[in-house]
Amino acid sequence: MSTPSTVDRAFETALYDTADDALDTAASLLAADPAADAELARRGEEFVATAWRRGWQPADLVRIVRRELDDVHVRLVAALIRARAPHDRARGPRWAAQLDDLPDAEATAPPRTDRFSHATAVLELYRLLLRLPGLEPLEAGAAGDAGGATRRGRENRPESRALARIRGLLAKAEATGYPEEAEALSAKAQELMARHSVDEALLAAQAQGSATSPDTPGACRIGVEPPYEQVKAVLLDAVADANHCRAVWNESFGFSTVVGFEADLEAVELLYTSLLVQAEAAMTKAEAGQRAGGRKRTKTFRQSFLAAYAHRAGTRLRAAAEAATEAATEAATTGVADANLLPVLASREVAVTDRVERMFPQTTTTRLRGAADAAGWTEGTRAADAARVGHHRPLKRG
Repeated sequence: MSTPSTVDRAFETALYDTADDALDTAASLLAADPAADAELARRGEEFVATAWRRGWQPADLVRIVRRELDDVHVRLVAALIRARAPHDRARGPRWAAQLDDLPDAEATAPPRTDRFSHATAVLELYRLLLRLPGLEPLEAGAAGDAGGATRRGRENRPESRALARIRGLLAKAEATGYPEEAEALSAKAQELMARHSVDEALLAAQAQGSATSPDTPGACRIGVEPPYEQVKAVLLDAVADANHCRAVWNESFGFSTVVGFEADLEAVELLYTSLLVQAEAAMTKAEAGQRAGGRKRTKTFRQSFLAAYAHRAGTRLRAAAEAATEAATEAATTGVADANLLPVLASREVAVTDRVERMFPQTTTTRLRGAADAAGWTEGTRAADAARVGHHRPLKRG
């Protein structure tokens, strides 16, 4: 019978016992045995591989570690993800982008410290990774989805001119100091998003030779970070709704899962990120004005500001999207565009709803809390009007 390794003994002591003295004992074992370092790192990569099998993705791991632990643990998990990457199968451009967003290798390297402190941090990280639950799978073809290969093929195309133009418009909206200009730029971006969505829907249907394309919707997770994460989730829900997607918020893990077709998911990611930047800039400016007038209640002001901003966002975005879609529909009925547009859009709506219900058979709704500051609500509404952003359907939580 083989003797348990130092790593096995340390894990038996610390990973299944959350007491501090157990952690100290295990860290002492590892610190005293430099020969165990390679096995300790390899076991960490195995924890990461297990997280992938449970439905987690690189950005998800970094996010949960940042929420639950400290910067040193974030550097440790980023290093493990990078070490694991060459052994993983190809998982598509969205996964690759998450790997690219990790800090550079030198920045991710854990800081030099004494062996006991390093071992303690590693064991704290592994405790967290060991206890991660399973998440809903996002990958094409997972959970019984058909048509995954078709969707993956389109994901590998270069970015379209429409998306590049949308990205440019939103960048200008974020940079301008003039609310009217930001309003016009954001509205134009949403209009282009709606047109791009219609074009992609028709292309997919034509590629399949049918008005009701069998192509399936995908899903992605978008971080919803504190503070004020509830109202940020409402804003994301509004953006998703305006762009033919559905969002389900997971408060515990700090993200929303957005379900939709690929072009629409890209639009949601772009627009939500841009509107959040615009909202926070406008909030900072409005708050400075409140402070100049002697006001001190910044937390309630910010909560109400962002709540009003999100409340106004959906209606304005939806109006811009509906106007563009109606124009395309009218063109279709007069023979200018593909007459299959209406059944295509209806088919895709049904497909998105079906995927959401299969991924999240049980969801609940929640009331927005803490939006009781009248000045914050007024300023947030004004900023949302300027950014061309409205009302949302009930927020779903998974």
